[in-house]
Amino acid sequence: MKELSDTELAQLLDKDIFHLISQTADELGVECYVVGGYVRDLFLERPSNDIDVVVVGSGIEVAKALKEKLGKKAHLSVFRNFGTAQVKYRDTEVEFVGARKESYRHDSRKPIVEDGTLEDDQNRRDFTINAMAVCLNEGRFGELVDPFDGIGDLLYGCIRTPLDPNVTFSDDPLRMMRCIRFATQLNFYIDEDTFEALERNAERIRIISGERIADELNKIMMTATPSKGFVDLQRCGLLQLIMPEIELLDVVDTRNGRAHKNNFYHTLEVLDNICKRTDNLWLRWAALLHDVGKPKSKRWDPAVGWTFHNHNIIGAKMVPEMFRRLKLPMDTKMKYVQKLVELHMRPIVIADEEVTDSAVRRLLNDAGDDIDDLMMLCEADITSKNQIRKQHFLDNFTIVREKLEVLKLKDFKRLFQPCIDGTEIMQMFGLQQGPEVGVLKKYIKDAVLDGKVENNPETLRQLLIEKYQQMQA
Repeated sequence: MKELSDTELAQLLDKDIFHLISQTADELGVECYVVGGYVRDLFLERPSNDIDVVVVGSGIEVAKALKEKLGKKAHLSVFRNFGTAQVKYRDTEVEFVGARKESYRHDSRKPIVEDGTLEDDQNRRDFTINAMAVCLNEGRFGELVDPFDGIGDLLYGCIRTPLDPNVTFSDDPLRMMRCIRFATQLNFYIDEDTFEALERNAERIRIISGERIADELNKIMMTATPSKGFVDLQRCGLLQLIMPEIELLDVVDTRNGRAHKNNFYHTLEVLDNICKRTDNLWLRWAALLHDVGKPKSKRWDPAVGWTFHNHNIIGAKMVPEMFRRLKLPMDTKMKYVQKLVELHMRPIVIADEEVTDSAVRRLLNDAGDDIDDLMMLCEADITSKNQIRKQHFLDNFTIVREKLEVLKLKDFKRLFQPCIDGTEIMQMFGLQQGPEVGVLKKYIKDAVLDGKVENNPETLRQLLIEKYQQMQA
């Protein structure tokens, strides 16, 4: 963080857009301040083109007058229901709002809004680091107004509410998600009183829509170390309310002196691992959910200890309901996550044994275009503290990747997808759709994948005839 004087702030705001806003506000005789995230990011040295401006008066009127100054290259959008207006000019967006004070009903996060002073507006802000304002009027250009010592909290890396955190979170429970999101994005700690208010008000999250929660979760997922956010969500009690399936991973059972690993912390380690290699949000979701089926599949087997058989299949079946509840997209993105959750054990099983061409062909056939993402997920999933075993897996993954590259040089769909389909099989033997057709399809598919026969119609028809005769015998 960089400490800035008012003079230095004025120099950083020495841009045409800010001087035009300043002139416009002075001409209209109103106070005008740049506020919120833009000010915070000036101190954090994170450049931004999204500017929030508070006007002690009508923000809409200032926006209209600014649009006139900027001419045809600027675009104005007015949202009268919210008392806001937006001016887009080149690569910059300026959001104008009149200073206001807010009050809330217990059953809604939608505030009752009244005109207010700058002090009222800063009081309603979510966190001290977002409550700073810098004056844009010519006489006070660059002057910082920081009533809650947001600068101090930036300096010490602290997330804290301007007023009583219980009121802040009860009024608008989405601020609880934002609190954890900011702490994760900025790698800050949450003030003790603020964190205790998260715990006390966690149940209030129930009035927030799935879309709003998912939006904050996605922002946490896109940070460098999302595990920090999920640990905070769990510690304050929010995780069990919004994603109970992930909360259930945090258990270690012991029987006859044998314990399994904590799958919650393992999952977060896998998530952080994948984040070092990709910005693909949905691959990160696959990492978070890859073991979500383990609590339902957990069994004790005296011969081998704790088992989680088919947890990948069970987890894949859980994905649609979780996406639906959180209002995440139910399109190809959900199917992609579901597919990776279902397949994530396949490369690991291959890498734990002799890496055969047949097994790699099957993996490539089933994963298709997502094979590279699947391999990345599986490599992130190797979190064993046993360095010898970990290296064994990684070495075998290298062999798997080499074999995959060889196969990908060929047209694997042409080579490995049988050129005779179910319709032709039904025509060959006069069958109706049913189990027999499925058996025959699987038989020739296995033969092709195992490299026992060439993938051509004549060979496969002969193979089908022989198999069908055996089935009728």
